[in-house]
Amino acid sequence: MAGLMADFGHYTHAIVRGIPASFPKEALRSSRSEVDLAKIRGELEAYVEVLTTRLGLDVVELPADESLPDCLFVEDVAVVCGDTALITTPGPESRRREIEAMKGALKNLNLNIVEMTDENATLDGGDVLFTGREFFVGLSKRTNQRGAEILADAFKDYAVSTVPVLEALHLKSFCSMGGPGLIVIGSSEPAQKALKIMQQMSDHRYDKLTVPDDQAANCIYMNLPNKGHVLLHCSADEFPESVKVFEKLKDHMLIPLHTVELAKVDGSLTCCSVLIKKANI
Repeated sequence: MAGLMADFGHYTHAIVRGIPASFPKEALRSSRSEVDLAKIRGELEAYVEVLTTRLGLDVVELPADESLPDCLFVEDVAVVCGDTALITTPGPESRRREIEAMKGALKNLNLNIVEMTDENATLDGGDVLFTGREFFVGLSKRTNQRGAEILADAFKDYAVSTVPVLEALHLKSFCSMGGPGLIVIGSSEPAQKALKIMQQMSDHRYDKLTVPDDQAANCIYMNLPNKGHVLLHCSADEFPESVKVFEKLKDHMLIPLHTVELAKVDGSLTCCSVLIKKANI
């Protein structure tokens, strides 16, 4: 397991997807905030620019599909660990056709594809937190117990524990990994309760980094050649107090990104990419 942990955060490829014009009006969301299409496309453009130019990942950009307003959120339709990709069954039926383009992209990268065939199972990738040692799966409005069991079958090398997600959309709406053994967690009571459950279920003692804003706890951690520890996080314009907490991570290259429009549709940084490490590159 120590060898696996040494590899944690190493990525070579990312899959992202364009934003259809149908997105502002038709994307699923809990609030009715107006979304500015040009601005959210600008947020995605900046995100992809960081992945490619600053971090040197090979980025596969799938085209937007007007009939799939939520297709930007690629994280929900696949969970990739090592050379295995689990194609999920997203909770909302309206999103299930998103898996076709993702499956094609993952096949092109020569990953082993596992599909969820049990029609009673649902799983959104936003509910899946991989720590490098184990998986935590949020049981939410989008993900059920059967979905978690299928994930456990797909990734047999790792323990899988479930965590109730009662108030947020997804488990990663209020937490993410900030480094090997470091969980970034929001300060709300539901977030802290979920962390306590994760700590109780794990044999490993994780460090925690608590940020004042739950939404700011969704970050992307990478460990890249010539770059070291990298953390993509929300901007100080949005969450100044949380960004002050990130600034304590002296060993990390900190890269702020704007998520204002994303947040209006319950989106966050991890939602917009599927990160992959291809061996022998």
